[in-house]
Amino acid sequence: MIPNFKAMYQQARELAAKTGPKRLTVADAADEHVLQAVHDAFEEGFIRGILTGSRDKILPLMEALGMREKNYQIVDTPDSNEAARQAVMLVSSGGADMVLKGKAQTSAVLRAVLDKAIGLRTKRILSHVGVYEVPTHPKLIIMSDPGMNIAPTLEEKIHIIDNAVIVANALGIENPKVAILSAADTVNPAMPRAVEAAVLSKMSQRGQIRKCIVDGPLTLDAAVTHEAGDLLGARSTVSGDADVLIVNSIEEGNLLSKSLSMFAHGGFAGLIVGAKSPVLIVSRADSRESKLDSIVLGILLSEHLKKVAQMPPALERILTTGIKFDS
Repeated sequence: MIPNFKAMYQQARELAAKTGPKRLTVADAADEHVLQAVHDAFEEGFIRGILTGSRDKILPLMEALGMREKNYQIVDTPDSNEAARQAVMLVSSGGADMVLKGKAQTSAVLRAVLDKAIGLRTKRILSHVGVYEVPTHPKLIIMSDPGMNIAPTLEEKIHIIDNAVIVANALGIENPKVAILSAADTVNPAMPRAVEAAVLSKMSQRGQIRKCIVDGPLTLDAAVTHEAGDLLGARSTVSGDADVLIVNSIEEGNLLSKSLSMFAHGGFAGLIVGAKSPVLIVSRADSRESKLDSIVLGILLSEHLKKVAQMPPALERILTTGIKFDS
């Protein structure tokens, strides 16, 4: 299990030494902050960059950052939407391992990812997964969905759990403990989200959600501290030791994410999961370190997805998560 970002970086270095750098496409790379993160990742030996977008806009930014043109491939694509499409197509065709949003609009990148003709789409929904390194917590915290699905339904939450567990697997957690968060640790019919949490927990017990242990409803303190779990009577395999936190809405996730970063001084890495390859959607507000952390997380996820894709179908069903509704 990877306990912190330092170990995550070490894993990426060992992977690069063994298999070489990952190939990263940037959707409209004419963005100084994104190019800085790409440059940092290149200097670490983690990636080889393929930059789509207007060459005339990209080159001056590269020069200002000390990036040497010969170290990168530039696909001259003046239209930003087409640059996003070209970046995603490079991944789907096998020319790259993952895509990073540059100056292109998030909607343009996701539209290309979901385009059936391009081929990155899967049967799962897309969801945003954040990974946090909080100084006072003994291990990484994985949380979803703080940035994409506004008010997920029960069925959508199953997919969100599935995507978060895949990230946990990429971080070396084979059977992650998943907490469905709520304002109370008891099932109250007046609180529909608490009832949904109980349903998800029962589905996990019956093997309908596989490759993880799901419990809920759990308050945040009961999910991450044994003391609170004992005091509140929320004793379970998950309480006090959750690897994954599942929130009920984008507002809840956004507030918790920013609280972990701003008040708990947590490091943050995030990406979109649910496609065949990692999709990195970084914000201009994200720190330079956070952007690089997200690229490193994408590298580990890319390698995990590659290994899963190479498995025989029967073995893949056993070693990956799954959603089962029929008997």
